[in-house]
Amino acid sequence: MTLTRLGSGSMPTVTLDDVARAAGVSRSTASRAINGGRKVSPEAQRAVDDAVAMLGYSPNPAARTLVTRRTGSIALVVPEPDARILSDPFLAGLLRGVSDGLTGTDLQLVLLISRQGERPGRTARYLRGGHVDGAIVASHHEQDHLDDQLADAALPVVFVGRPLSDSGLHYVDADNVAGGAIAARRLLERGCRRIGTVTGPMTMPGGLDRLAGWEQEMTRAGRATDAVTHGDFTVEGGARATVELVEAHPDLDGIFVASDLMALGAMQVLTERGVRVPEDIAVMGYDNLGVAERTTPRLTTVYNPLVEMVAAATATLLDMVDGAPAPAGPQVLSPYLVEGGTA
Repeated sequence: MTLTRLGSGSMPTVTLDDVARAAGVSRSTASRAINGGRKVSPEAQRAVDDAVAMLGYSPNPAARTLVTRRTGSIALVVPEPDARILSDPFLAGLLRGVSDGLTGTDLQLVLLISRQGERPGRTARYLRGGHVDGAIVASHHEQDHLDDQLADAALPVVFVGRPLSDSGLHYVDADNVAGGAIAARRLLERGCRRIGTVTGPMTMPGGLDRLAGWEQEMTRAGRATDAVTHGDFTVEGGARATVELVEAHPDLDGIFVASDLMALGAMQVLTERGVRVPEDIAVMGYDNLGVAERTTPRLTTVYNPLVEMVAAATATLLDMVDGAPAPAGPQVLSPYLVEGGTA
């Protein structure tokens, strides 16, 4: 399409109607294209972009907000200390994934993390206050109560990981129960007779569900499920829980550790105690997000489909922000075994 500049000499203020005429589209289509709407054909988007560039159109942010009732921003809510965002591969991958998912839109990403001593409900009040157009919530804990506090909000919200209450909020998750069963099954198939587990936090759905899967598979095989200690999805937490586990159950010959970071700490403890992995104790991890490659031998683990979960959550949220209803049910993805040398 050939575009002609409007007017000459002293240029009047360029309006949205000017852009629409120059692009050969309706005013509503031009508005959606400029304001980040997703229901615009590629041809129309290119025509509007060309018209905006040629005419030097600059939308008034305040006026646009009044018309669209949009802020142009999406929140990623991670109720964890800021240090963990950089050190935990799950959280770092989550941040990268959501940011990548907003590529090609005009939406800005707002990161909301926990502060020590933060007043209860502060994050929910911010989200409900009209500061963002939608939110993705991940790594949530029972004590955060974000699912209950956001259940009746008009704000589009998608959880990564199932909410802990039956709030009706949409979520994208991995089948962590199946993942825990995969880990237990691998240790059983290896021939381990006495198998324990280091769980994640019992205030988080991932910790609860991976433990449930491990217990179900162990019970199905007629094995005891008493060798359990609780970690916190950190290297240090995994090390502490492993010390507690092996001292309480010195006959263990297999351990399922519910995250690779904790498994790294577990293997450090076992090495310091002169325990060979896997000859004396086989170790299973969970995640396969980069940590498994750093252990010697390479950690046998369960793949947690983070990339796919984040992509699905971001795409779903963008659809909801554009007016689509939330999907009728959750999106649940499947984990699988990743071979290594520790089990």
